[in-house]
Amino acid sequence: MYCCTKINDDIIWIGINDRKTERFENYIPLDNGVTYNSYLIMDEKICIVDGVEEGENGNFLSKIEAMIGNSPVDYIIVNHVEPDHSGSIKNMLKIYPELKVVGNAKTIMMLKLLGLDLPDERVVIVKEKDILDLGKHKLTFYLMPMVHWPESMATYDITDKVLFSNDAFGSFGALDGAIFDDEVNTDFFTDEMRRYYSNIVGKFGAPVNAILKKLSSVEISCICPSHGLIWRKYIKEIIERYQKWANMEPTKEGVVIVYGSMYGNTAEMAEILGRELGNRGIKDVIIYDSSKTDHSYIFSTIWKYKGLMLGSCAHNNDIYPKMEPLLHKLENYGLKNRYLGIFGNMMWSGGGVKRIKEFANTLTGLEQVGEPIEIKGHVTSAERDRLIELANLMADKLIANRK
Repeated sequence: MYCCTKINDDIIWIGINDRKTERFENYIPLDNGVTYNSYLIMDEKICIVDGVEEGENGNFLSKIEAMIGNSPVDYIIVNHVEPDHSGSIKNMLKIYPELKVVGNAKTIMMLKLLGLDLPDERVVIVKEKDILDLGKHKLTFYLMPMVHWPESMATYDITDKVLFSNDAFGSFGALDGAIFDDEVNTDFFTDEMRRYYSNIVGKFGAPVNAILKKLSSVEISCICPSHGLIWRKYIKEIIERYQKWANMEPTKEGVVIVYGSMYGNTAEMAEILGRELGNRGIKDVIIYDSSKTDHSYIFSTIWKYKGLMLGSCAHNNDIYPKMEPLLHKLENYGLKNRYLGIFGNMMWSGGGVKRIKEFANTLTGLEQVGEPIEIKGHVTSAERDRLIELANLMADKLIANRK
């Protein structure tokens, strides 16, 4: 029997753990894999909510067959058309001749743009709050455009109060046995959920707030996202967490220090800053070499902490190449609600610190701490003192911000 787990009497998880794919959307590392969560609703009408990535069709279709035998599948609801959700639909349409694809108008249009042949008789177009009657289960729909694509929506089972939330509340990481939040230590998934949110959804805080407002009066017994754990115990906590992330509010006091260094001088500056912050009682200080750690992890950690210090050597009169993509993404996402310190190193004409200052001036939601420090060559004792002063200014800000 293929591994299928009951959410309740009628709703079954038929998702797939993908431990083979190296990068999500071909750029974000999947060191611990990812799940493609799909759900089977057994009723007078059989309905599947969300599909899986095309390369996982074999196990996915076998799971469906193991649960329903030769019975027809009446509907597949497409909450999101990205191929990791919709890749299985083409084969399903061939195997189940009565199957109808359920989505909003933009869903159907975008599926066709992705090359799916969808005749009108095999489509059910739904609008906000429409009802799809399966028999016992009555499903309704909440449009959530730009969380994180224009056609994104969530499906809500009115009968059992189950929210099929699409990419919202999802995370990276394969499921190692258990699928529910109360069956595992959630620390890993909390971090991977933040990495998922900050890198995939983080730009779209306003649309996230809009859907959270829509759902604020809806009773939810279980959140079934398209990736990661299913939430049935810590629902209140993860909604609160999402609210903070949507507003780019840090959840902890610490400082993230990110630097780019060719010959070690800027790296030494980062170490001095980190040591002094530790001396001041800032317990969470995380230092990243931008050339070594993938930016998805750096980005996720920046989302967590109040303090941010960015440093770069000069490289061809500009910023260190591995720092530029990070700045560009932070600019694109509109980072705010952070204290920012700037430092760097040069030999003659500079450029790294100049670019970070331009970045700081672009984002009005950042509060710059102290004056940028740009050192020529090795760090002298006098310049060490300047760095210690900058670290103390950052510590003062954080300590004053304590409740």
